[in-house]
Order: sequence, then C-alpha cells, then structure tokens
Amino acid sequence: MRKDKEKVVDEVWTEEHVKSFLNVKPHDGSDEDFHMLLKAYQSMRASDFELFVSFFCNDGRDLNTTSKDGRTVLDIISTHRHGAQYAEILKAGAAH
Repeated sequence: MRKDKEKVVDEVWTEEHVKSFLNVKPHDGSDEDFHMLLKAYQSMRASDFELFVSFFCNDGRDLNTTSKDGRTVLDIISTHRHGAQYAEILKAGAAH
C-alpha cells in the first residue's frame, strides 16, 4: 500500500466528525438515509457508530430505510462476520 493511502487506525473521532456523516449524500439515486447509515457503518468503530445512530434518530431519520434491492442496513450488517455489535446498536435504536 502506498504511504499516502495507508489506512488510519484508532483515529479519535470528535462529535462534529461523527455528525458530519449526516451530510453524506448518495450519487446513485439511492435513499439518502440508507446511504448515510451504510457509510457510517463502513467508516466508524462501534462506539462512534452508536453515537452516530443517536444523532441520526434525533434528526428524524429512518433506521429501517431500504436499498434499491429492498434490504435494510440491519439486513446487510447481519450477514457480516464482525457486524454483531453494530446490529445490536441498530436494534437498540428500533431497527428491525
């Protein structure tokens, strides 16, 4: 991996950085809530994701929104080997 492309591990995320994911917009016509929730899951550690989910819900967003193929983020995460903690966070926020 090139030095300028090294993955940053254990970066400390501020609340502002976590909240910035509420501004992530899809470029493919997919549902905005689905896109930002999936991007947050793909980018954040579980503790940061939990904080994001609280901001997401407080912003009136839908945890049960679906992709173009009808799957929720919880459906997708539930198939991932390391997704259990993230799935629990979504379920605690009323995702089903």
